[in-house]
Amino acid sequence: MTVKFVIFDCDGVLVDTEPTTNRVIASDLVKRGLTLSDHEIGELFVGGTIEGVSKRARKMGAAIPNDWVETIYAKMFKEFSSGVSVFDEVDVFLDALAAQGIAIAIASNGPLDKMEITLAPSGLKARFGSQIYSGHDYTPKPAPDMILHAMQVAGVAADETVFIDDSATGASAGLAAGVRTFGFDPSRKFTQLGELAVNKVGSMREIAGLIGVAMPA
Repeated sequence: MTVKFVIFDCDGVLVDTEPTTNRVIASDLVKRGLTLSDHEIGELFVGGTIEGVSKRARKMGAAIPNDWVETIYAKMFKEFSSGVSVFDEVDVFLDALAAQGIAIAIASNGPLDKMEITLAPSGLKARFGSQIYSGHDYTPKPAPDMILHAMQVAGVAADETVFIDDSATGASAGLAAGVRTFGFDPSRKFTQLGELAVNKVGSMREIAGLIGVAMPA
């Protein structure tokens, strides 16, 4: 069936926030007695929620205070305010989807105020409008709740929907929702996706070709 709806994860798919996020978390945890590299932070926590990070770090021996989630978000927001990179050809892909009348949405485990900071400067927040869903308002991924809700709002079926995520946690939500799911990694290493049975792609142009959406050369 023809694709009518494309749902994007935010961090690691639309904007390249994860290196900064991993660095901020790693730096903070060192001060709390847990030393992990940026790579280890990514491997352990990518795709989850900051609340989940706090619980796991505490189990690993870090001295995590009760207000850690608020504290770490404040540190991240300060870093993000300096600017966030948008992945290559995101805008071109969104233009191509709009030209074919294909609806779009975001389903991210991050909070809405974080997405305000990371998406607004590039104009991406305005492009998605009200169709931005956060795991702070719904059961977070890997649960399919946000994806199912977005489809209900858009009035589309699972076989008309595509979901794009960069992590096994997020991509599992797409599979659980019964939609065609793409695992995105521009490096084409796909380590964060593991052995998950998803379409693994390295660019927005590649996704466009696979779903029959024409992008300009």
